[in-house]
Amino acid sequence: MVLWVVIAVLAIPLALVLWGVAIYNRLVKFTNMVEEGWSGIDVQLKRRANLIPNLVTAVKGYLGHEDDLLTRVTELRRQSLQTGDRARKGGVEGALSGALGNIMAVAENYPDLKADRTFLRLQKQLAEIEDELQLARRYYNGTVRNLNTLIDSFPSNIVATRFRFNSAEFFEIDDPADKAVPKVAF
Repeated sequence: MVLWVVIAVLAIPLALVLWGVAIYNRLVKFTNMVEEGWSGIDVQLKRRANLIPNLVTAVKGYLGHEDDLLTRVTELRRQSLQTGDRARKGGVEGALSGALGNIMAVAENYPDLKADRTFLRLQKQLAEIEDELQLARRYYNGTVRNLNTLIDSFPSNIVATRFRFNSAEFFEIDDPADKAVPKVAF
């Protein structure tokens, strides 16, 4: 009987330590996955930012009187490259996506521009980057969801609080027009 009591007294603290280590390791894993997800977004944002000067140059000759739009795209690109705050970057990137969409919409009014090979190539590259960016955003937001769930759930929140794990922010679109449900009329 004494042997069982000794085993129980030793086993319970050991089990608690192993449980804490397992939760800590899961928190580290999810934190690293969030950072990996952000890195994927960052790569796509840099690819898009590097494409923008070429796109602006290609359309500048055709859209001479659309200087405000081209200036806005250039300014948003500059802000995107300079901001490090993830929440602010989401807002800037949403505005930049909208401005790039405006360039593509305005380009529809210029048949010569729509036929320009350089513009068509850049337009295709931009569409591919936007697709990759959407995938990277979904991955990132999924890892943020998993990390935040683990941090907020009992009993893992005890370990998260003890070792100061913080919730991550989702990468969201701040432009209400991008969130709006499109109106379809027949």
